[in-house]
Amino acid sequence: MSDGFDIYTVIILVLAVFIFLRLRSVLGTRTGNERRPSDPFVGRPQPKPEPPANDKVIPLPQRNSEPQRPAPEVAEPEPGPRWSGLVDPDSAAALGLDRIAEAEGGFDARAFVAGARSAYEMIVTAFAAGDRKTLKPLLARDVFESFSAAIADRENRGETMESNFVSIDKSEIVGAEVAGRTAQITLRFVSKLITVTRDRGGAVIDGSPTEIVDLVDVWTFARELNARDPNWRLVATGS
Repeated sequence: MSDGFDIYTVIILVLAVFIFLRLRSVLGTRTGNERRPSDPFVGRPQPKPEPPANDKVIPLPQRNSEPQRPAPEVAEPEPGPRWSGLVDPDSAAALGLDRIAEAEGGFDARAFVAGARSAYEMIVTAFAAGDRKTLKPLLARDVFESFSAAIADRENRGETMESNFVSIDKSEIVGAEVAGRTAQITLRFVSKLITVTRDRGGAVIDGSPTEIVDLVDVWTFARELNARDPNWRLVATGS
């Protein structure tokens, strides 16, 4: 048994020496200067950013540089006349607009003209249609009564009227004043209109359903200054 044991022991030792020599030839030996294995969970150091190109560098002022000179002052353009494009600056209408603006700081003449154009078209169209409900808040009491009487007379005769605007070519202020606590502004409207009146049977008795006519109206609107009601009402008509 001892001989068998010695033979096996020798064989195992030979194999162990053989395996050790093979591993050493493959793996080599450590010298202490080997690179540590990389850790995939540790971020790699980012390269330092390169300085921007010269054309994108903002130069800092040098201590010995000359002080910067202030930019030359640019004169602001002088404002034009207050009501430029609306009335002649030397006219009575301009003076009237000045008085309205002094009495009521929020007055805007250009907004007034735009609103008057809309009211003009609404009133003409509503009168033709006999629409008293639309007319009433746009007209002073006496003007509404006059318009309402004309509508009633037309209805009694069995007539119908149609008016359609083609365009409002001009709307200009021709007068403005303050009378007591009331502001009044008069405008001249130049428009193109198709208007026709028919009798009870539908026959045309005035105007034309296709012909365009030129219409010139001079209307005056009024409003109590600083009143809660912002609406201007038609107080007079002319042509």
